[in-house]
Amino acid sequence: MAWQDGEQIRCVLEAVFNDILTTRMHDMPVLNPALVVRALGFNQYNADWVGVLITPWFMNVLLLPGVESNWISQSPGSKFEQPFPYGSFEFTVADEAQLGRYAQCSLFSPMFQFADQAVAVAAAESALQALLTGPTPRALSRRDLLRGNLVRP
Repeated sequence: MAWQDGEQIRCVLEAVFNDILTTRMHDMPVLNPALVVRALGFNQYNADWVGVLITPWFMNVLLLPGVESNWISQSPGSKFEQPFPYGSFEFTVADEAQLGRYAQCSLFSPMFQFADQAVAVAAAESALQALLTGPTPRALSRRDLLRGNLVRP
């Protein structure tokens, strides 16, 4: 599938995973009933589209292929490392009939630690922001400077 923009991606992902929720995942004990399917933050990053998908059973960072994605020819189930400003993360290639090829990196599964959708969305937004901007540098305190602790964790 040729992706046009983040809104198209959001609509397709939410439709596909809502369908999965009502068919394959229906009545599964791993579902958090306080959550709904939501795709957020899908923007281009290098050759791919990156964002987070929240479902009642998982929260994953997803990569959807752009025109020049180099992992698209890999078979479903194969893994690859994807570098981001925060670090390198392992993604697993997947294929869904209504969606096509995509890659996923699990953040949370199952989702029972989230009391409601707002908390899950906040976690997803924070994770995506950190992934794309890198770790926040810790300011050196005067004490660290005087003790020679010049390396930031």
